[in-house]
Amino acid sequence: MYTLVWTACFTRAAEKFVKYHPELKRKFTATLRDLETDPFQPHLKYHQLTSKLQGMQSVSLTHSYRITLTVMVTEHEIILLDIGSHDEVYR
Repeated sequence: MYTLVWTACFTRAAEKFVKYHPELKRKFTATLRDLETDPFQPHLKYHQLTSKLQGMQSVSLTHSYRITLTVMVTEHEIILLDIGSHDEVYR
C-alpha cells in the first residue's frame, strides 16, 4: 500500500480539474485509489518521463488527461504533482 502525498500545486490543479470536468470525478477518484494500491497496474499506463521532466512519472487518467507524480518506492510514497491534459502537464 502506498501513501498519496498531495502537494499544494496538485491540490489546486485537482480542484480546478474536477470543477471543469465533473464527468471525470469518479474516474479521478478511482485512479487515485488504484495508485494507493499499486501504481504499477497495467491499466494506469505508468511510465517514466524524459527531457526536462526526467525523474518524474506519469499515469493516464484517460487518453487525453494525465497525472504527473513521483514515486518514492523505498518509503512507499507517491508525491502527486499535477493533473491536466497531456499538453498542460508536460509543459
